[in-house]
Amino acid sequence: MKWWLTGRYLLSVVLVVILVLVINIVLVVGLLVAQTTAKKPILFNNREISAEAFTTGFGDHITTVHGYVVINEQGKKELEAKNAWIQILNENGREIYSYRLPKQVQKKYTPLDVIQMYKYKEVDGKTTVFVSGKEINQTYYSYFIGIADPNIGKYVLSYDYRDIFHVFKVGGLLFIIIDGLIAVLIGYFFSKRLAKPVNSIIEGIKRLANKEYNLNYEPKGIYKDVFYNVNYLSNELRVNENERKKLDKMKEEWISNISHDIKTPLASIQGYAEMMKDAEYHFSLAEMMEYAGIIESKSLYIKEVIEDLNLTTRLKSKELTLNTKTINLVTLLRNTVIDILNDAKYSDRDIEFQCNQETILFDADEILIRRAINNLIYNAIVHNDNHVKIVVRIEKKEQIHITIQDDGKGIQKQEVDRIFDRYYRGTNTGELHKGSGLGMAIANDIIQAHNGEIKVNSILGHGTTIEIKL
Repeated sequence: MKWWLTGRYLLSVVLVVILVLVINIVLVVGLLVAQTTAKKPILFNNREISAEAFTTGFGDHITTVHGYVVINEQGKKELEAKNAWIQILNENGREIYSYRLPKQVQKKYTPLDVIQMYKYKEVDGKTTVFVSGKEINQTYYSYFIGIADPNIGKYVLSYDYRDIFHVFKVGGLLFIIIDGLIAVLIGYFFSKRLAKPVNSIIEGIKRLANKEYNLNYEPKGIYKDVFYNVNYLSNELRVNENERKKLDKMKEEWISNISHDIKTPLASIQGYAEMMKDAEYHFSLAEMMEYAGIIESKSLYIKEVIEDLNLTTRLKSKELTLNTKTINLVTLLRNTVIDILNDAKYSDRDIEFQCNQETILFDADEILIRRAINNLIYNAIVHNDNHVKIVVRIEKKEQIHITIQDDGKGIQKQEVDRIFDRYYRGTNTGELHKGSGLGMAIANDIIQAHNGEIKVNSILGHGTTIEIKL
């Protein structure tokens, strides 16, 4: 578009120059016509110049035969074609040869007669006489050629250099003023045409700045690429604004949910603490240990939520430094599955671990990778019934593949695309899923921080497969 726009401006300049030149030519032609009509002896036309040239060049047809000066046959034909006659004089001004000479033309000329004939005298009303000469055998001969053509005239020119300078000064100034006005006028129309879409674009940018994202220009003209990009930007801003509103709504819902989830354990902690400090209550040691265990459990829950918030913020802002070392992923995954099954809450779950080799080494932050795998397995547990089978598999091909597969409820298609969004909780969330709602987002960020990729495939009613490539 840059070269196209430059070309249009260059074309505008060229057109202005051409139009100015055309107008100047029209003015000059007009002056020529005016001068011809006014019979002013200032300008000569091509016909007069041709008659002079004919007379001067006619000397080529003058020759001598047996010591007599004559003209050749070609010269005679040319004289007849121009309806002209010729009279050749010797050095004394006496006629020595003539062809088609009118009877009234004199035969002997004084120097003054020659001058009068050249400057002013016409043989009749339609014949104009031109003078030239030729040297033959060291003898100079003069000759008159009379051309009978009423369209040919001859003027004697006399001028004053001061007058010519004044004419050029006034005429040049007049031409500059006229050309300047023409250039300004044409430039104004061209500039207005070129500036109109620019003003439209500027207005559109102002509307975008005011968060009006409903722009839709028709991409055309030299600025079609700009219009297209403004439309694209408008559409992107509109989509981003809608996404921002959705995210704000999700945040509000998430804050409401997390507040509710935190208030419940806080209420328990507060209630048991008030009971334990009340002097009226006398608790046994077993009761005190039971209440202390509940308080500890609720405190750990709140601590986990706060840690999730801190971790997701650091992962999102790339502020978390990975403590990488070479680890055996087979051992890590096996121990993670064993730890989950050893938890009394999940001891009855059907979780199977599969691998095709005992050692698969990878440079990673062990704590974070364990956290990501734990979150993914935990997500499969809390979103499905107790009888659902969960298979955790690891194998190494070109890359390391970790798969967490279940044959449970599955996930709706519209939820699959949002499963890794922060603050999002799916419709299958059950009572076991109490927490920050950031577990899947944290898992995704951890895998990406290790230059890995995570994908989800799910069929509603048939189960979900989460695949990690490292």
